[in-house]
Amino acid sequence: MSEPFDDLVAALKALPGLGKRSAERIAVHLLVGERDRLANFTRSLEVAAREIDRCPDCGNLARTGQRCSVCADASRNEQSLCVVEKIQDLVAIEEAGSWKGLYHVLHGKLSPLQNRGPEDVNLENFSERVEKLGVTEIVFALSNDIEGEATCHYIAETLLPSNREIRTTRIGFGLPSGGDVTYADSVTLRSAMEARRDFRK
Repeated sequence: MSEPFDDLVAALKALPGLGKRSAERIAVHLLVGERDRLANFTRSLEVAAREIDRCPDCGNLARTGQRCSVCADASRNEQSLCVVEKIQDLVAIEEAGSWKGLYHVLHGKLSPLQNRGPEDVNLENFSERVEKLGVTEIVFALSNDIEGEATCHYIAETLLPSNREIRTTRIGFGLPSGGDVTYADSVTLRSAMEARRDFRK
């Protein structure tokens, strides 16, 4: 193949979830099967790169220089803040329709093994936001692993104001809807037991 094609495949392969074969299929599809759509695809990427950035408040995607649609929504409960690892987590929670507060997207987790400290995640304005919004509740919706747990502890113990009480909770982890107890792994079962709630409520 030609060098431009190899460069395109390499660029696509660098995207998360794409291996070499998938990248090659997409490249061929764009260049041969959907040639008429290639210009629109390229233009959309250029516009997105130019006009989309991180929300200056929470870290979600927003138009450059503007707040995201969640932060700009006056109907949201500003005193409740949900901390998530990545934008995809925010999107999933929004699609579930189960949260009416605001978000704070970290764009990663603390990980000493990978040399990722507080300065490597989106925490620069966290304490300021909590004070400015008068936050009374923080929900940690981070993954159920060592890094997620360490990140929750760091934020709760280091970045929250000491002059007032803020309720901090962790989302429950456990069996998915329709899941079978028999086939669940030990970590999932332990999380399900720890996240149990009163059946009568």
